[in-house]
Amino acid sequence: MSSLPRPKRSYAAYSSALLGLLSLFGVLCFHFPELLTSREFRAVYSETFARNLLLVGLVAAFLLGTLAILRGRNRRIALIGVGSATLAVLVGGTNVQFDSIGKTSYSLGLDWFVISLFFSALVFVPMERFLGKRDISPLRPGWRTDLAYFFMSHVLVQFILILVTASTSTIAGLAMFPSLKAAIQSLPVWGQFLIAVFVADLAQALLHRAYHNIPWLWRFHAVHHSSREMDWLAGSRIHFVEIVMTRSAVLLPLLILGFSASAVNAYVVLVGLQAVLAHANLGIRFGPLEYLLVLPRYHHWHHARQKEYIDVNYAIHLPLVDMLMGTFKLPRKQEEWPQEYGVMKLETVPRGIMEQHLMPFRRKKDYDDYVA
Repeated sequence: MSSLPRPKRSYAAYSSALLGLLSLFGVLCFHFPELLTSREFRAVYSETFARNLLLVGLVAAFLLGTLAILRGRNRRIALIGVGSATLAVLVGGTNVQFDSIGKTSYSLGLDWFVISLFFSALVFVPMERFLGKRDISPLRPGWRTDLAYFFMSHVLVQFILILVTASTSTIAGLAMFPSLKAAIQSLPVWGQFLIAVFVADLAQALLHRAYHNIPWLWRFHAVHHSSREMDWLAGSRIHFVEIVMTRSAVLLPLLILGFSASAVNAYVVLVGLQAVLAHANLGIRFGPLEYLLVLPRYHHWHHARQKEYIDVNYAIHLPLVDMLMGTFKLPRKQEEWPQEYGVMKLETVPRGIMEQHLMPFRRKKDYDDYVA
């Protein structure tokens, strides 16, 4: 007796749930801006922009949720969206008022999570739907785990910055290169930015290679490589310890060499954009540009579950870095893509964000519930 096919998921219902919850988070940010919003990120957007974005999210959550309920598709999920949006309105909606935002010794980046997730999904979900190399759903297996990683890395952004700053500032202060600093600082911002990209990419590629070749470091990095599907959200799956180590290794040479704040900030923007793009499920043919910039096909081969690609393509921005390191490898035919992604031994990485964070500290080598 054959089993009945699973009903298709309603994108309207899941979109409603996402927008409803994000709207509720947004209202909470208006109520508790000192505790829930990042001071650095608040400087990027205006209050008017935030209120208008909240209004769009609320309206869309109600409309999409109602549509899914009327069609009888994933009603429980749709009710989460409509219910969250309703609660957001009841606790103030777009009318929450506040005076000045006070200073606190720490805060969460909930605003960074809400805005980043909203626009990333808005851009990449349609792009992957129509330009994707592989026909995979945004709700593919493991998406909840990757969304949890996305939430963690964005909400805890200020704590990550504190740890990174603490781990690099003292060392940077001890290592002084006045003449080199002066030469770099004499360059225009765009020149500093280009050099910063190369220096940071070289530092990160060297550490990246160490992740793959030093067993105790690999246990942290294996979490990132455990994704069985590659899309815009998969790049978020990074162990918290790896985030701190990698950002410290990248920030240290930039601090030592005295790059301007504008150049460093521009680099940080590039990191955010390219990290999402490199993992995205996009089958676009970029031609010779693939040899100048790290694009999806290039980085996908780094994630390939094939022995001949275990020790290649470590660069995050520039393939030139891999060429200099002798780790560049890319099939000439642009239609050649990996057939499978993930760690070579799937049973060594468990499912779920909590189990994966504990995994590097355990002696256990194999798991029954693993990323298969």
